[in-house]
Amino acid sequence: MKINKGDNVKILSGKEKGKTAVVEKSFPREGLIVVKGVNVVKRHTKAQGKGKPGGIIIKEMPIAASRALLICPSCNKPSRMGFKIVSGKKYRRCTRCNEVIK
Repeated sequence: MKINKGDNVKILSGKEKGKTAVVEKSFPREGLIVVKGVNVVKRHTKAQGKGKPGGIIIKEMPIAASRALLICPSCNKPSRMGFKIVSGKKYRRCTRCNEVIK
């Protein structure tokens, strides 16, 4: 998966289409990412003893990584990412400006 934690992304589809935000978590095996302020839901929870009271919790749920496009840090535009091998290490690269993202 080409999107990692801490990356800036632009949402391509859904009710938050067009928003830009930061990725909080990524789940590469499932192809999902959690983006701050996107896909926010309310969960009604039951009390779990003294430490965890019940109530309504607002949290971000994962979205498919294919619904987000990485914003290149060098050209500041949303673009697809490719891979490039530099001195034996694999790095992401922007297909728009060909800059290596480390």
